[in-house]
Amino acid sequence: MKEKRTARAMSQYTGYTVKEPMELMQYLATLMPQASRTKLKALLTSRVILVDNVITTQYNYPLKPGMRVEIDRNRGKHHEFRHKLLKIVYEDAYLIVVEKMQGLHSGGTARQKDRTAIAILLEFVGRPGGRNRRVYAVHRLDRDTSGLMMFAKDEQTQHTLRDHWHEIVYDRRYVAVACGEMEQNAGMVRSWLTDRTFYVSSSPVDDGGKEAITHYRTIRRAGGYSLVELVLETGRKNQIRVHLADLGHPIVGDGRYGWEDMPNPLNRLALHAFKLCFYHPITGRKMEFETPYPSEFKNLVRN
Repeated sequence: MKEKRTARAMSQYTGYTVKEPMELMQYLATLMPQASRTKLKALLTSRVILVDNVITTQYNYPLKPGMRVEIDRNRGKHHEFRHKLLKIVYEDAYLIVVEKMQGLHSGGTARQKDRTAIAILLEFVGRPGGRNRRVYAVHRLDRDTSGLMMFAKDEQTQHTLRDHWHEIVYDRRYVAVACGEMEQNAGMVRSWLTDRTFYVSSSPVDDGGKEAITHYRTIRRAGGYSLVELVLETGRKNQIRVHLADLGHPIVGDGRYGWEDMPNPLNRLALHAFKLCFYHPITGRKMEFETPYPSEFKNLVRN
């Protein structure tokens, strides 16, 4: 979906209207005749540049008369960000996509503030040179699940993402290591989940809980384990963990839904959100992010 940017967001851009057909790099050169080609290329990665409201980094992007080019006035994409539990994968004026490591809360109470992704990002954007002063959660990953997450940088973007999540996010995929060797190469699990505070219960029939649907594909079986790729049709609390347990193959390291005395050779919950695809909530552009399967997952399930 696509929305107009707010006046507040527009105020941080300088806008120009294209008069003649040319490539984006050439057009930037006409705007900044003293800048070298190297500096102009760096501009495409160091600032947000919009062409007709679409974030554009392609230096030879073809411009046509009447197109609107807007350049973020903030100098520098962001200062260097380093944190052992969080990596920024993508950032623009409206959202941040990160890769969260296992053991880090997505958000939480003040007691958890030093161990939450949102607290780390709030500190980052609030430093001198940071573009914003706030970061807003739009979805969560369990503390012990690693992988890709998205945060909004203003309330309007947060509300757009939350209110239209299923329209905007068109592909979310996880990879897990399940105990035992999966019987099926592919399949679907459907149940009704109820949050019992300390755990989530699952029913094969509608018992008043929330319907949950997970699709799975077995990638590899070896050594008493299975490497499984999972696609969420719904996004309920602990959904993947419960559904794999329902299949009789709980996730390695799952102390809540796993077997008693279940071995944990990885010393972590073997669940990783490796793919996140969505339509940009402001520009409508397709955004696709993917991380490799964790190497420790693949090493455990070797043929």
